[in-house]
Amino acid sequence: MTDEIPLSSEDSQHFFSLIHMLQRSALLHMGGIPDTEGKIHFNMGEAKQAIDLLDILTKRTAGNLEKIEENMLKGIVSELKMRFVGAPADQERIKAEQKRQEDLQQTFEKPDKATSDTLIDDDEE
Repeated sequence: MTDEIPLSSEDSQHFFSLIHMLQRSALLHMGGIPDTEGKIHFNMGEAKQAIDLLDILTKRTAGNLEKIEENMLKGIVSELKMRFVGAPADQERIKAEQKRQEDLQQTFEKPDKATSDTLIDDDEE
């Protein structure tokens, strides 16, 4: 075992930059992170493709990575696969929250059209 700092070689840094790009792509398309405009997207086909590419890279680089690099890559792939399984439930939750926020925004933009609760009914007194 060497005392090198993980990802200290230039090749290792470039390789994990690629891994990071695919990881961000998967997370972006699963609604895990917002895009540059702050919007949440769901495209499970794109997310699956990024995860599959990472899985292929894991298999194709087996035996060619340092142990820590291999463990990091396997951990990233494993985490993304687990998030992929839970993504449909996350998507429903996020869409419900987005609708709630849009309704709230409409309340302030068009108060005459907003739903309201009657706190005191003058006809009851």
